[in-house]
Amino acid sequence: MIIAARNEEHAIARAVKSVAMQPEVGELIVVNDQSTDRTGEILEGLQETIPKLQVLTTGELPPGWVGKNNAAWLGARAASGDWLLFTDADTYHVLGSVRRALADAVDHDAVWISYSPEQEMETFWEKAVLPFIYCRLASKFAYARVNDPRQPDAAANGQFILVLRDAYQAVGGHAAVAGEILEDVALARRVKQAGYGIYFTAPIGVVRTRMYRSFRAMWQGWTKNLYPLVGKSAPAEFLGASPVLELALLLALVLLYHAGAATTVLASLGGALAGVALARLIFYAGALDRNLYPVAYIEYCYLGAALYGLALAASWWKNTHGVVLWKGRTYPARTR
Repeated sequence: MIIAARNEEHAIARAVKSVAMQPEVGELIVVNDQSTDRTGEILEGLQETIPKLQVLTTGELPPGWVGKNNAAWLGARAASGDWLLFTDADTYHVLGSVRRALADAVDHDAVWISYSPEQEMETFWEKAVLPFIYCRLASKFAYARVNDPRQPDAAANGQFILVLRDAYQAVGGHAAVAGEILEDVALARRVKQAGYGIYFTAPIGVVRTRMYRSFRAMWQGWTKNLYPLVGKSAPAEFLGASPVLELALLLALVLLYHAGAATTVLASLGGALAGVALARLIFYAGALDRNLYPVAYIEYCYLGAALYGLALAASWWKNTHGVVLWKGRTYPARTR
């Protein structure tokens, strides 16, 4: 088990303890990636009670590497097991999570198992943004296509990746995707293209996470990831997911009203606006239900749609023209 950790003082203890209680985990390697908070101190304390916990510390980040990829690569090189399990410091593993993954590897003839964790959401902005984003991603990265060896689609969630060491090394491991911001999907793509079986799903009661504890962290995280996830379909995704049509109809309605347009014209335009808004709400309610989120989150639909559109636009700019900021490091834009 390998955890790359950088400034994770609020979550690292819970993650380590949850992993340590998995009987299938023979060694637990945490790579402290130049943390400036209490992460290192907490890990030292955990080592006193968890004998299988090994803590490594990264040196200066090599040129061309993303910090997480470098830490994961160092951890993989230090590990000795036949299977490597990469997880994040904000992730909690329910007892039996590793056993479930190993069973899935056998059942689905896969060397790469990835789980999308259940989301722990406490604030209104988490409830507005996270379900909306994951519902959109679920429509792009359909599990059936990702898991079908006849389809080119590949995806993964870096918060839980179990991979056979031989396959990991054969595709070059994290060194092969050293500069990738979205390393989990890039590595999954390499594994599938090499002819190995992959299995990606979102099980209930296996693993969960609280990804972001502040709006600022959430904004940095998704503006880092969204454009690489969406790729060349970003313009269509922006138009389809963000409420630009409703805003356009509303603006037209206001302008025509002030211009003294006929009542019938205003009524028709108002009806079109109401129809589009109702259709969006119905569609989102269905997406929430399919992806096992409370349908009550529909109340956040328009806030989520607006923030999603803004985050996607910002992510496009950062990844193509600006720089990506994450965990106190900046990475140059990579035009795609």
